[in-house]
Amino acid sequence: MAKTLKKDKQGKTKFSKETYIKWYKDMLLIRKFEEKCAQLYIQQKFGGFLHLYIGQEAVAVGTASACQKGDKHMTAYRDHGHPIALGTDPRKLMAELYGKKTGCSKGKGGSMHFFDKEVNFAGGHGIVGAQIGMGAGLAFAEKYNETDNVAFVSMGDGAVRQGILHETFNMAMNWKLPAVFIIENNNYAMGTSVQRTTNVEDLSKIGASYEMPSRVVDGMRPEAVHEAIEEAAARARRGDGPTLLDIRTYRYKGHSMSDPQKYRTKEEVASWVERDPITHCLNVIKENKWLTDKELDEISEWVKKEVEESVKFAEESPYPDPKELYEDVYMQKDYPFIIEY
Repeated sequence: MAKTLKKDKQGKTKFSKETYIKWYKDMLLIRKFEEKCAQLYIQQKFGGFLHLYIGQEAVAVGTASACQKGDKHMTAYRDHGHPIALGTDPRKLMAELYGKKTGCSKGKGGSMHFFDKEVNFAGGHGIVGAQIGMGAGLAFAEKYNETDNVAFVSMGDGAVRQGILHETFNMAMNWKLPAVFIIENNNYAMGTSVQRTTNVEDLSKIGASYEMPSRVVDGMRPEAVHEAIEEAAARARRGDGPTLLDIRTYRYKGHSMSDPQKYRTKEEVASWVERDPITHCLNVIKENKWLTDKELDEISEWVKKEVEESVKFAEESPYPDPKELYEDVYMQKDYPFIIEY
């Protein structure tokens, strides 16, 4: 959990030097990792789909800094930022993109299905909205086992149109599940704007019919994300049930690498880039003179080296043996809850 300073006389939370530097480093690593991914994809170093998180980094790092070690995380297929923010080695992630055995999903998941049990990242999921119900399942397990953990379930603004959301919200509130449902609202479901898919543009209102506490959050500021996540998590840990957060963010790139982005203007993108969360944290660090120019350069060099080494690791790693195609597909026979017919 992030170390924070006490609130000032105006009641505004001030975050520590260490927190801002952590946010900055993690967001910069996510950004540069994905820029390299885009470059490698164009060079046809790996195939499949590639959905970039560029612009949305504050959501991942703000959530990571506000959670505790045992909390669980699950998201959709735009899933590169979450595991990096949680501490997954980018080498394992790049190897997964390459389909290598050393990848975080043993080379079988690709870009849309990252998974890392070590940091409690329960995966990116390719079926739109599927993670909403599965995430509630994670929360149910925590409640059943009487832990103090919370399940953070992220989805896009397009996924909220799936019926599974309503069934899940009903059960989650009825059973008071320790879950935080996060809408990473980047304004577009593929190429369709929120305004064209609903008469209710304030997506936080979706929770109202279930009496689920809900709020809108500035997703371009890690401070706002952290505070909202911390408040929602505290509610869940008290046994008061789930919260819905409509976190307003923006993706600077297309839905995927094949997206020509003809549905939005350059001016619109530029207006969001002006609020870039990485630049924001960098400015806070500079204004407070927490790091020298040399130290900032060292961070940039560290990030560059991490990305370069992740590519080297991926390219030098072996592919899975063909026989592994049949492994990790079905549960082992000796699993205690499997019933043989």
